[in-house]
Amino acid sequence: MKFGIVLFTSDRGITPAAAAKAAENAGFSTFYVPEHTHIPIKRQAAHPQTGDATLPDDRYMRTLDPWVSLGMAAAVTDRIELATAVALPVEHDPITLAKTIATLDFLSGGRVTLGAGFGWNTDELSDHGVPGNKRRTVLREYLQAMRALWRDEEASYAGDFVNFGPSWAWPKTVRSEGVPVLIGAAGTERTFRWIAEFADGWITTPRERDIDDPVRLLHKIWQDAGRDGLPRIVALDIKPDGERLRHWAEIGVTDVVYGLPDRDEAGVVAYISRLADKLATLGML
Repeated sequence: MKFGIVLFTSDRGITPAAAAKAAENAGFSTFYVPEHTHIPIKRQAAHPQTGDATLPDDRYMRTLDPWVSLGMAAAVTDRIELATAVALPVEHDPITLAKTIATLDFLSGGRVTLGAGFGWNTDELSDHGVPGNKRRTVLREYLQAMRALWRDEEASYAGDFVNFGPSWAWPKTVRSEGVPVLIGAAGTERTFRWIAEFADGWITTPRERDIDDPVRLLHKIWQDAGRDGLPRIVALDIKPDGERLRHWAEIGVTDVVYGLPDRDEAGVVAYISRLADKLATLGML
């Protein structure tokens, strides 16, 4: 089981580069950052945690661009995986985003993983021209189009939301099939069927603590879909608990991720060190 760090980026506190370097030095395997292009002040969409227009953290309004952040992190690290938890691909032009991700993957030596969400904030999606009731369809088409650009010497795609004729686009991703794609969404049968068809794994949501049944369901749907091996399953955790971590490993959780506090660089680096020491004491890191 691998362990990762997620930094809720903002224009205050530690930079993504400093946090990624500290995480790599402490022995963590993956560094994640989130994405919101903006937060409409007047919204119909309720936040999943609060149930209304209230935001649980003002950093939702202050998040840094994920790909610039990971580019900065790539420049000061050598091995740590560079990932998003989660990015919102449908808020971008897919051809341009494919180029951005492929460039980062190429320059980092194949270290990129795309953690994507469907987007709880449908008002935010609407400002990007994405109908809330079509967000899964749009994401599917974007991923298929980007994979064609990452994979094919002469790439093309025809869909309802993405269309381009035979085209050249380099660099290609280091892995011929493209970067791994994980979906961060509630662990429902609908989500898992989508993952089994179009993605490579699942990122749990902060609200999900008892994940035994969802993990079993995802494994069954994955196998029924004829997918090889097992999906990658990334569980969000709060504090390390040896019994829980060993149980998660037994049921098929492949990665565990811990969030960082909203502190200055010294405070965050110290937190990463203490977290690594705790995991090492448990025999996990």
